[in-house]
Amino acid sequence: MMVDIDYAKRFFEENPDIEILEAFVIDVNGVPRGKWIPRERAIDVLEKGMAVPRSVYALDIWGRDVNAAGLAEGTGDPDGLCFAVPETLSRVTWLGRPTAQVLLAMKDPDGNGFYGDPRNVLAQVLAGFTRRGLTPVVATELEFYLIDPVRSALDPVRPPRSREGRWHTGQTQVLSISELQDFEGVFHDISTACRAQNVGADTTLRENGPGQYEINLNHVPDALRAADDAVFLKRIVKGVARKHELDATFMAKPYGMQAGNGMHVHFSMLDRDGNNIYAGENGPSEALMHSVGGLLENMGESMAVFAPHANSYRRLRPSEHAPTYASWGIDNRSAAVRVIVASKPATRIEHRVAGADTNPYLVLAMILSAALAGMKEKRQPGGAISGDSHAVNHEPLPTNWDYALQRFTRSSFAYATFGQKYRTLYSACKQQELSEFSLRVTDVEYDAYIRTV
Repeated sequence: MMVDIDYAKRFFEENPDIEILEAFVIDVNGVPRGKWIPRERAIDVLEKGMAVPRSVYALDIWGRDVNAAGLAEGTGDPDGLCFAVPETLSRVTWLGRPTAQVLLAMKDPDGNGFYGDPRNVLAQVLAGFTRRGLTPVVATELEFYLIDPVRSALDPVRPPRSREGRWHTGQTQVLSISELQDFEGVFHDISTACRAQNVGADTTLRENGPGQYEINLNHVPDALRAADDAVFLKRIVKGVARKHELDATFMAKPYGMQAGNGMHVHFSMLDRDGNNIYAGENGPSEALMHSVGGLLENMGESMAVFAPHANSYRRLRPSEHAPTYASWGIDNRSAAVRVIVASKPATRIEHRVAGADTNPYLVLAMILSAALAGMKEKRQPGGAISGDSHAVNHEPLPTNWDYALQRFTRSSFAYATFGQKYRTLYSACKQQELSEFSLRVTDVEYDAYIRTV
């Protein structure tokens, strides 16, 4: 589908001040990449598409080509044609220049989605639910830190206004209303931007770390839309923070001694009649428990997606509400999978493993594919944990990037979810990043070893 051209024309008629259209795709790391289109050409691009190099989907985190991914070197680096995703044309409210934005998706000449587009990866997974008459209802919760924009090698990250002596490292102030009020202008502008872009932002709360907050998004019966909303929210938070002379980071663990940033995924499952099949008569249904079984069975092989960066693994530590075992529990935040039994419509699963630094399309693809596999295979999840006590039969999750990538690269589950070509693309991008980190000697290594060994 493409943007309705009549709607697009009305949009520009109703927004006569718009000068620029930001048109972008989302790469393997969840980074928006695209072009600025002058207003005079915007309708033409929305109607006929925009050419973008196919290799843009296979860049490493530094924005460099990953030749081993097969989209750049030796191919002539051809363009692919990208079309606007319906209902994503909207205003950008945080820039000084009147600007609109639109999300693009690449299509092959036959009209099918391009295999290297992470949005297409999720769409292929959702097609499996459609064939079974099922609809996932999905919401994400994203944690982030507001940080001081002034940084240096010796002082790379600090909370906002820390130069005034406002903060102490021991403070958490979780759920503090006054901490929200301190940044009222920031959160007001985030809400304004969310409304302008039709992003269903719900609750905002103060989290555990200094300057850490969480914004929850509404549940929607369209997992692609849920992933779009997560991508847009991250853009909004970062853009609004810059407008207020702050920075915002979704880095998984910006402070070594403070809480990490997670992206928790909530989902339920509707049948053709709109009934939540996860709700049983007196608790979770068999379908829900089978889904949990599938999630746990495939969690270890999915960690390279849930924790895609070197820094991601600093978040995966015991006693920080960041799971280290493939476990589940009833309303238990220590578990990797939290089963929430509320009213029947609200009975759902919360998947708590992924960091906020992930690509939302790929995370949802892995989670939903595992849940569907569990239902197909009638997987049993084993016993629930009590408190934070993990029994010996709960599989420890990979907490090493190299090992997680090895498991992913060999995984038949990742092959089935992503397809051979995208699994290869993803592995190549992550391997290039891993190799770069192996060449960097850290300051702590020099401090520990340069004179003592």
